Amino acid sequence: MVWTHPQFNPIALQLGPLAIHWYGLMYLVGFAAGLFLGQYRRRKNTFSGWTKTEVDDVLFYIVLGIVLGGRLGYVLFYMPHYYISHPLEIFYVWQGGMSFHGGFLGVLIAMWIFSRRTAKTWLAIIDFIAPLIPPGIAAGRLGNFINGELWGRPTDGTWGMVFPNVDLVARHPSQLYELGLEGVAFFLLLWGFSRKQRPTGAVSAVFLIGYGVFRFVVEFTREPDNFLGLLALNMSMGQWLSLPMIVGGMGLLTWVYRRPSR
Repeated sequence: MVWTHPQFNPIALQLGPLAIHWYGLMYLVGFAAGLFLGQYRRRKNTFSGWTKTEVDDVLFYIVLGIVLGGRLGYVLFYMPHYYISHPLEIFYVWQGGMSFHGGFLGVLIAMWIFSRRTAKTWLAIIDFIAPLIPPGIAAGRLGNFINGELWGRPTDGTWGMVFPNVDLVARHPSQLYELGLEGVAFFLLLWGFSRKQRPTGAVSAVFLIGYGVFRFVVEFTREPDNFLGLLALNMSMGQWLSLPMIVGGMGLLTWVYRRPSR
């Protein structure tokens, strides 16, 4: 049986000239989940040493890092030539076009700025916030599915889905694969690993490895961007951007567990 994408209206609510898009609502859901989980993690993990105000503040920095980094990452990694010719469209975030890897770099920079304002180390901050991120990824992938974007490659499987806005070919619903892997499975992995006290940097390392592997694998089912196609070694841009995360995470994990304890 081949499924057909429901062709949701991307606008969730229209209030006169103001249109509230599902994609934007998914970001709000992700940020709200991060705030709730952050406060829960602060209360349950007494070893974390975080206050309620610090959790509220760090989530504000995360929002800035994701939005600014995600958009600029998409502009620089995927369509630099287009946005050089259309610079004002860089600000058209309601049209979609966000890069996880750009948002990730944006969050790293935001956390460095946050660390300068607190007594916490940069790695310790990343360790704390890492388990809060997968629910936001899941919400974002659900937004991609609602919009009928980032569809998968053709498949003969009975789970294939036709996206009428693309063609009449059955394709992998890769947005749902990413929701399940990068969202649900990744959250369970990180949350379970971080429930016990770990050496500083260990949770960050597992985040890098886990996301990198999940994203690298699911990219085999995701249709490459038509303006990029497959790059060297028949790998997509998403796979090439995930490789440094995997290698860096393995290196960080090795360093964390081999360095002398203090």
